[in-house]
Amino acid sequence: MKVLFLVQAEQRAILDRLYESVQHHCDCDTRWLGREEQANLRRYFRQHVDVTRYDRILFFLRFKQEIRQVDFIRSVPNLVILEHDAYQNYIPCKYTGKFSAHYRKLPWARVISSGCVVTRRLRQEGVDAEFVPKGYDQALLRDLGRERDIELGFIGSTKSVAYSGRKALLDELAQLENLVATRTNSGEDYLNALNRIRFFVSADVGMGEYMIKNFEAMACGCVLLAYDQGEEENRALGFVDMENLVLYRTIDELRIKLTQLRADSAWAARIAASGRLLAESRYSFLHIGGEIVRAMQASLRPSPPAGRFCQLRNWLGV
Repeated sequence: MKVLFLVQAEQRAILDRLYESVQHHCDCDTRWLGREEQANLRRYFRQHVDVTRYDRILFFLRFKQEIRQVDFIRSVPNLVILEHDAYQNYIPCKYTGKFSAHYRKLPWARVISSGCVVTRRLRQEGVDAEFVPKGYDQALLRDLGRERDIELGFIGSTKSVAYSGRKALLDELAQLENLVATRTNSGEDYLNALNRIRFFVSADVGMGEYMIKNFEAMACGCVLLAYDQGEEENRALGFVDMENLVLYRTIDELRIKLTQLRADSAWAARIAASGRLLAESRYSFLHIGGEIVRAMQASLRPSPPAGRFCQLRNWLGV
């Protein structure tokens, strides 16, 4: 299967290992598109792409740019969209309902979503959706076996509207516990910071799926304290409360379980070890890349040919 994989050149997360894994599992032409190229896909395709060369064209681009260019995207054959933010379709934020509206205009495209429940909901709306979870960069993130001098910590952003529930929970927890909440640079700084934390607080409140930080913290040997996204999501991911992570729905529940593990360090160590093994076996980008390729392989829904006016615009690149 020959794949054209279009990704964002400027992205906060370092996903190079994920892209390399997709390349490893298929005949893949990966291209990094800058802001101007993403903003005018019609011109980029006119100048740089022969769509007849590819069995699949995989987008992992900014959703904000995709929804502005749906007239052109409708003409892209064999289209698959990899989407890590579709959970925003179902939470109060600026993109509420917009993913559904966009995919209704592309009913023949396959959408690979990183949330199990999100995928089910998209399917119920008629979308050809497949579930492949988020993961972590196995080349960068690992348990260094060091002494952990931060008992309770969080690393990441709380500024986005989508993270308002996260910020509220962390602020409340910080009033009751000695929580170290910080941000770091990507790469080695992030690796070293995760390896200093014993209990990592994940506060994906109201998101409906687990963000990438959960898998990263588990891979680095933290005891993951994760806001519970529900039985369906947990079952799909192999998450078992108090065995390979700690699930909570309230601050009180989090603190009760934290007290238990403070009193039983061996139990806490077993949870950390089990979580790390789960992440290594199922959620490395090396594994996730293969799952993305698998999700692309089944036949796509038939798509109508582009109209003559669209064909002319595509030929002109305007």
